[in-house]
Amino acid sequence: MTSLAETLVAESPRLTPRRIPVASRIIGAFGPLLFAALLVQAFQRQGLAMWSIGIVYILYDTALLAFTAWNIRDLRLKPQPAPATSVSFGVIVAAHNEEGVIAAAIDRLAGQTAAPDLILIADDGSSDGTAEVLARRYGLIAPPFGTMSDPSPVLPSLRWLRLRHSGKARALNAAMVQVDTEVVLTVDADTLLEPGAIAAMRAAFAAEPELVAATGVLAPICGPDLQARFFEWFQTYEYVRNFLSRHAWERLNSLLLISGAFAAFRRDAVVAVGGFDPDCMVEDYELIHRLHRHAVDHDRDWTVRVVGGALARTDAPASPLAFLRQRRRWFGGFLQTQHWNRDMVGARRFGWLGTAMLPVKTLDTLQPIYGVAAFAILIGLVVTGRFTIALPILIVMLVKIAIDLTFHLWSLGIYKNWTGQREGLGLFPALIAAILEPFSFQLLRHAGAVWGWHAFLTGRESWGRQQRTAITAPAE
Repeated sequence: MTSLAETLVAESPRLTPRRIPVASRIIGAFGPLLFAALLVQAFQRQGLAMWSIGIVYILYDTALLAFTAWNIRDLRLKPQPAPATSVSFGVIVAAHNEEGVIAAAIDRLAGQTAAPDLILIADDGSSDGTAEVLARRYGLIAPPFGTMSDPSPVLPSLRWLRLRHSGKARALNAAMVQVDTEVVLTVDADTLLEPGAIAAMRAAFAAEPELVAATGVLAPICGPDLQARFFEWFQTYEYVRNFLSRHAWERLNSLLLISGAFAAFRRDAVVAVGGFDPDCMVEDYELIHRLHRHAVDHDRDWTVRVVGGALARTDAPASPLAFLRQRRRWFGGFLQTQHWNRDMVGARRFGWLGTAMLPVKTLDTLQPIYGVAAFAILIGLVVTGRFTIALPILIVMLVKIAIDLTFHLWSLGIYKNWTGQREGLGLFPALIAAILEPFSFQLLRHAGAVWGWHAFLTGRESWGRQQRTAITAPAE
């Protein structure tokens, strides 16, 4: 039988490189050449043209916003009722040193309205008290490395796969070959599912046999102190926009970004493309590229979706450094994946994915650099006394804020109808966030992405211990 590693070699462009078409090279060169040309304007032009890089950045971001707005109109309709049929459903929780949150995650999974048939803890060589929690609270007996335990006497669907520490992707792969359910949900230990989340996922996969991967909708939780509440406030509205954008791309069958913290997969499809790539910083994102590629190569009608009714809350960064580190890994992994799959950029055989989504993602590789440069040039113009065109630039900024604000207020109602989420989505906080974000949180996000360029170029990133600030262990 062919192993996942052997299949990955054949399916991954990282391990079996593809020819890079001329169109892909041209699209890849466009962003850097435009950046260089716009940067020169700050030194050679007068008037509004000095800030050309900022104007282009704003126009690009606004165009993406308009695209999202146009393609989420269908979400105003009420969700269709779930089908009566179901599918076998397992959950893998990849855990490395999650003593403080593992019990909360398990209890939330066990309390689902449509509880999973299997909950498998893929223990990636934890050296803290994770093993003690599994033994004391759930009666699990530690199995030999590489094997699954017997079912828990407390929770029969719960089992423990004990592994030597080798990273999240390898832990997921080891668990994937042990699971025999039709659909497998991957959940991070710091992600708490709402009671109907698995029921919504089950219904989505039962209704669409071609569905091979789906992401639930995540909301961030950061903790009770003032700094944590500040980060949760901004990230809440960021997540709203991001998940609405994912639905917009889904309508073109071009969704690439799912959240591995809460994502479901048809198991046979994951095995067919070689599982998760252990050398990628964002193994969930990279996997979706291979699923799309496999579908085209083998003439499959596979789809990837966002399931709006599947809600979960995830422990998100609550400090500047934690946030920067997260975005460094995310953006570094995005750059890795974009580089490996550059042969798909502009390729018509991949449909809208090749001709629209991936060219946009190619431009996105430089978006944070454009944003940071625009801000730096603006400050430079002010400091050197060349900022003699305050009114035109101010008008551009105010128009952009007005557009963002209009989208936020309009899309919140759509998002609430789509997901059923109400908590933490007030109109007045959305108003303040839309006004302040371009001068605060957005710059921090871009800084983390620029740091991600360093992670990509050096390859220095790993799945390390995360500091949890919002989720605590339940009382025993």
